[in-house]
Amino acid sequence: MRMVLFCDGASRGNPGPGAYGFVLMAQEEIVFSQGARMGVVTNNVAEYEGLLKGLEKSIELGADEIEVRSDSQLLVRQLLGEYKVKAPHIIPLVLKAKKLLAHFKKVDIQHIRREQNTLADALCNQALDESP
Repeated sequence: MRMVLFCDGASRGNPGPGAYGFVLMAQEEIVFSQGARMGVVTNNVAEYEGLLKGLEKSIELGADEIEVRSDSQLLVRQLLGEYKVKAPHIIPLVLKAKKLLAHFKKVDIQHIRREQNTLADALCNQALDESP
């Protein structure tokens, strides 16, 4: 089964209070969505958390093909090997993402404009707006 993962992360302060959000779709239908607070993190850590939580859930739901869509150009280019991962705290997140991506027989990772990622973005902001 092929799923599309829209993922996002946000940090108010960078570092500051952070949250992730992701939406999983199959055949144009939302099959699962989630957003949650993370405590104090950088924006990049929040972005990766949205990716990781979404990949874990898609595996749990039985996806064998995944299309990852993110408005984080850094995340996308790091995963595609176009950018080196320089920040030491990001390296384990990239390694975990690559390990999860290895579960799929087909992977497509693309950068999208923020306007195309409104559902995942809204989940991040909703989580951040809730009282801790």
